[in-house]
Amino acid sequence: MDGRVEFKTDDGALVLVEGIEDESGSRLVSRADGTVQAARTFEGSLEGVRAAAESALRVFRDGSLRPDSVEIEFGVKLTAEAGALIAKSAVEGHLLVKLSWSPGPSDGSPETAPPS
Repeated sequence: MDGRVEFKTDDGALVLVEGIEDESGSRLVSRADGTVQAARTFEGSLEGVRAAAESALRVFRDGSLRPDSVEIEFGVKLTAEAGALIAKSAVEGHLLVKLSWSPGPSDGSPETAPPS
């Protein structure tokens, strides 16, 4: 489906998403302007993506690596029926993870300033 999908937020605001493609072969009924009403709220559609991000962060924050910061990036595809899906890049799922560490004392204690 090419066109627009209208999502409502939990507080009633409208979010229009443009250029959505539905590869399932099914056709949703659209208004005269080509807009389709989403089956879920915008927040409800993103709930699965939020859960995936929380799980991924847990994997990288817990354990032996203990980075100072974790960045996770993935594409999100919005559909009228399914809501938000983690988008694929080529044939594989797209997920970019950045871990970073700041230089610091090796014993894990905070640095103290030398006496003046």
